[in-house]
Amino acid sequence: MRFGLIGVGRIGAFHASTLRDLPRADSVIVADADAGRARAVAARLGIQAADSVPDLLAAGIDALVIATPTVTHPELIIAGTHAGLPVFCEKPVAADVAGTLTVIKAVAGGGDRIQIGFQRRFDPGYQRARAAVREGALGWLHTVRSMTCDAAPPPAAYIPASGGIFRDCAVHDFDSVRWVTGREVSQVYATGANRGEQFFLDACDVDTAAVTLTLDDGTLGLVTCGRYNGQGYDARLELLGSAGSTCAGLDDHLPLRSAQPGQAFPAGPAHRDFMGRFGAAYAAELAAFADVAAGAADSPCTLEDALAAFYVAEACELSRQRRQPVDVAEVRQ
Repeated sequence: MRFGLIGVGRIGAFHASTLRDLPRADSVIVADADAGRARAVAARLGIQAADSVPDLLAAGIDALVIATPTVTHPELIIAGTHAGLPVFCEKPVAADVAGTLTVIKAVAGGGDRIQIGFQRRFDPGYQRARAAVREGALGWLHTVRSMTCDAAPPPAAYIPASGGIFRDCAVHDFDSVRWVTGREVSQVYATGANRGEQFFLDACDVDTAAVTLTLDDGTLGLVTCGRYNGQGYDARLELLGSAGSTCAGLDDHLPLRSAQPGQAFPAGPAHRDFMGRFGAAYAAELAAFADVAAGAADSPCTLEDALAAFYVAEACELSRQRRQPVDVAEVRQ
């Protein structure tokens, strides 16, 4: 199978290396808005580079991977699908709900071969947590707690185009909560704060946020996320049930230290970024996409899945602005 990849920034270059090593891969060709960067990555990995996206799409590839800035996703997803290619695209599908719906409409009939990159679905801890829920090992859930904390904030230039902390960061938590519990979020109550750099406030964003969720079966959830967590990168999902509890992300690399005397857990070192925490999951999701592209599996994360998580993020931003609870149904179109 011949894979094409557009975008060779940090995550794109990692994906190029992963694709090269997949058993199903015969070759990989990459393209980037900076053609020189594409050639440099290709030379380092021993793969091919195209001078432009049109050249890549005309190169006889069998599947397309998109790892470009969000604003380019709709056009590239549609172009790849209309070219008859299975498509993997990093989240989000588009910068807003309207753009996401436009893509879904434009690829009608081809959406079953599109996979969106929510890598936590491929993390062993999250998978085992989901299995515990499905098997009834936890009884009925009463509380779900999910968190994402960056060790340090992204560059200032990234924030204005990021969509804000709920669409950019917490959307992973919203997808995880939906996927693991099998329930939909019916209502949110969100707030945020700025105690860090001025560029968050300048972009009408926050650097720390908290959301209370109500799921459609009455389960309560709490999602917290932040851009400043000097101890390290922290992504966890806790499930508390009537018969038991479990936690994804509770390992020796957890960036948290006990205040109880004599406790050595976690031993460290702490994860420093999302690549360290979810490197294996990123590789697993591309292996799953290879199966989708080969016609051996259905998409494990569809456009509709991405839209559902995005609806929650939209409701959260609306709730933060209004300072009151918002029903997710209000933002559905």
